[in-house]
Amino acid sequence: MKLFQQLLVAPAALGLLAPMAVGAAELNLADVNQYAGSSQDQVTSVTQFSDVKPTDWAYQALSNLVERYGCVAGYPNGTFKGGQAMTRYEAAALLNACLDRVTEVTDELKKLMAEFEKELAVLRGRVDGLEAKVGELEANQFSTTTKLKGIATFVLGANSFGGSNRDISDFAAAQEGATSFNYDVRLNFDTSFTGKDLLRTTLRAGNFADSAFGNGGLNQLEVAFQESCGTGVDCGDVVAVNRLFYQFPIGSNFTATIGGRVRQDDMLAMWPSVYPADTVLDIFTYAGAPGAYNLNLGAGAGLWWKSGNFSISANYVAANGDGGTPSSEPCVSGSLNSCGGIGTEASQETGTVQVAYGGSNWGLAATYNYSNGVGVASGTPLSIAPQAAAPDGSTFGFGSINSVGISGYWQPSNSGWFPSISTGWGLNSYDIDDDAFNFDGPTSQSWYVGLQWADAFIKGNTFGMAVGQPTFITGCGDVCSDNGVSRTPHDGNYAWEWWYKFQVTDNISVTPAIYYLSNPLGNVGYRANEISGDSGAALTNFGGIVKTTFKF
Repeated sequence: MKLFQQLLVAPAALGLLAPMAVGAAELNLADVNQYAGSSQDQVTSVTQFSDVKPTDWAYQALSNLVERYGCVAGYPNGTFKGGQAMTRYEAAALLNACLDRVTEVTDELKKLMAEFEKELAVLRGRVDGLEAKVGELEANQFSTTTKLKGIATFVLGANSFGGSNRDISDFAAAQEGATSFNYDVRLNFDTSFTGKDLLRTTLRAGNFADSAFGNGGLNQLEVAFQESCGTGVDCGDVVAVNRLFYQFPIGSNFTATIGGRVRQDDMLAMWPSVYPADTVLDIFTYAGAPGAYNLNLGAGAGLWWKSGNFSISANYVAANGDGGTPSSEPCVSGSLNSCGGIGTEASQETGTVQVAYGGSNWGLAATYNYSNGVGVASGTPLSIAPQAAAPDGSTFGFGSINSVGISGYWQPSNSGWFPSISTGWGLNSYDIDDDAFNFDGPTSQSWYVGLQWADAFIKGNTFGMAVGQPTFITGCGDVCSDNGVSRTPHDGNYAWEWWYKFQVTDNISVTPAIYYLSNPLGNVGYRANEISGDSGAALTNFGGIVKTTFKF
């Protein structure tokens, strides 16, 4: 019982002692002294009472009075007699003993307060100062509902090109062989109105469009954190809205998302990889399946259900969902820039369903994605942009693609010799008939393995590497032949990257990295070699960057 509670009980107990059937003149003080003298010394443990058991309803209360306050005495025979009615004399003796203990505690507190008077005054002053600062912050805060998080990245890097076809390697060096210094900056405004919802607004700018890592013929060189501000448009030193969506719970298990600029992975309950998505090569940012996880960005909506470790996600995104021309024919001639809309013939759309399980240190996901007018996100030139025949005989878009992906990860509970492991595989089937490449329903595949060691060599630093094959054509479908002779696509390409992140401060990191692509042109380079009579890979690429990241 707390001290103030004891003081509240005391008047009530005194009330019990007030004269009722007998007057004050009838109180025999000799009887009180006789009771106090007949009782044994104060006990120190409730176990000293032979008739008190742990199962008694008041056992805990009695234990507190005995062991914490020491103000309960028993009878000379070692009993407490808890079931016996209490006389007024016994109540007076018990109350007297407890009040004595209360007085002792109060005196001890007064001594402690006097001894630490200076320290208490300092603490009181600090609390007053903190209250003043908090009041000032509240008066000048940006918003009561919005938090700002920013990230700025500098990239200094260059490429070198080799291979058996000198014309192609010289051309690649002329296009993307310069040393370039670029930046990317993102400002995330996260707003919550209920504490459970999220309105995200992201402003982004960068200047990678014309860099050594831009959107040239080798899109595999795009750095992992680069992202266009719109369909086929780089930010180009212009601040633009990169994300704008609202996410909110429905009941206890469902979460809905809707937005004018939302990306496919924003609407997934789990991302099936722990390999960093902002390291070097773009090809390692899609969980091994750039077709299933093509990260389509535009107008969209999604819903996920999550119960325990299991989740099911479904979403739809139209990259040109803001367009108003539904027919694809005007888009072919290029006369209009308003082609698109939601669910139209001209929509650059994706529909995704993911089933996932995420444990404490591992996760696994299976995903299906249907794309119409949207190619796979990364791969050889032949795999990312196969052309579909238009009604007038010209070509446009990417046709439709059915993609599946299986991805997962495992990470150790503690940092050490064992790295985290992320891996994935993807399969894509194209609904395309392309006579230029002898296509009729081709297929493509991709895979990767990413490793990351936390606290590598120095606590806080990280080492990582990844290897895999970007999306490459594995079959030509029904017309995979040349004059009746079966042909192999020869589109395979291996990619590696190695990096080490120095965590300079909590908010600044520096990451040097190198990478290698064994055959980035795939089948296109192979066909060029056939014409020129060369052998081997027509083009190889080795490069490196130094990335500096600031978080604020």
